Amino acid sequence: MNTLGIILARAGSVGLKDKHLLPILGRPMVEYTFLHALAAKSLTRVVVSSDCATVRKLAERCFIETIARPPELATSEASVQDALLHAMHTVESRSAFRADAIVLLYGNVPVRKVELIDRAVELLQTSGCDSVRSMTPVGKWHPSWMLRFADETRVISLQPNSIDRRQDLEPLYLHDGGVVAASRASMLRGEANPRDPHAFFGVDRRGVRAEPGDVVEVDQLRDLYWAEAVLRERQQATAGAAVRMAS
Repeated sequence: MNTLGIILARAGSVGLKDKHLLPILGRPMVEYTFLHALAAKSLTRVVVSSDCATVRKLAERCFIETIARPPELATSEASVQDALLHAMHTVESRSAFRADAIVLLYGNVPVRKVELIDRAVELLQTSGCDSVRSMTPVGKWHPSWMLRFADETRVISLQPNSIDRRQDLEPLYLHDGGVVAASRASMLRGEANPRDPHAFFGVDRRGVRAEPGDVVEVDQLRDLYWAEAVLRERQQATAGAAVRMAS
């Protein structure tokens, strides 16, 4: 199966200015996604779609193919679906390559277990489903414990219940931004339904489970600090393991 990895990294950002270029442990944030894509065993070809010349230059230094994304597809209102279709068609117009599936990797995810990419592609291929996304447990932000304001001060439960122990909550998951894999057929159905920005997910939507901390998507400054802390912890753990092996 020919799998096209598409890294999306537009220049504009509402929450955190120039987030893809912000340094994390001496490396621009987007470079971590480049490394994730190159390390994944399931990606046949990788391309970076960006309206930012600096991002594209960084990708080219890593020997990754680039696409200059048109301005109309690089706004906060532009859909991911349209950006993916543009990238897929552009790559295919350059050669005889034809994607059987696409894998979306956001450039603002510096923490991502590479195995999630390969697991998503494997499930897509073996199940014949339309799409696969990585999912993480919602944890304490569970709907059963959420409240809404009925007026200025009075609160009511979003879901009336008497659950007071975390282990009694129904396991629920949220797409964490780590990876999205979609079949070619599902992408083309999305192209036929441009009014639905999630049409490319298709009908048979599946997921691979991630553990808390496997993926960190950076949208705000505090996310950046969290991602740096996770990466620093992993570096220290790797260094410690190397010392133990050498001793």
